Amino acid sequence: MQFYSRKLIKPEDLNANNTLFGGQLLRWIDEEAGIYAMTRLDSRRVVTKFISEINFVSSARQGDVIEIGLALLDLGRTSITFSCEVRNLFTHKTIITLERIVFVLVDEAEKPFPHGKILDMFKQIEK
Repeated sequence: MQFYSRKLIKPEDLNANNTLFGGQLLRWIDEEAGIYAMTRLDSRRVVTKFISEINFVSSARQGDVIEIGLALLDLGRTSITFSCEVRNLFTHKTIITLERIVFVLVDEAEKPFPHGKILDMFKQIEK
């Protein structure tokens, strides 16, 4: 798993319990995974297709710094699949895990479009 981005938890990111609002965290994950899919498929035309069960493991509080990690799992004809872990930068304590996030490459009509990429090529890049 490679950790690509970091976020500082600010007051506007908190819920009524003064911990990180889950919706905000999911927004950051979707954005980061979407950017990662774009870079791997060489296109801005990717859309979120599926996000698996979300497992909230621990909380983050104001002032914490979190990092978002992604690992390439699979490459379909039109899709790319990652797993995700978000952890506290300093303690490395897991905050959330997602087993699968799937993005699909689409054409101008927003229909799935073959990307022509090969999984072995990505496995070499990820090492």
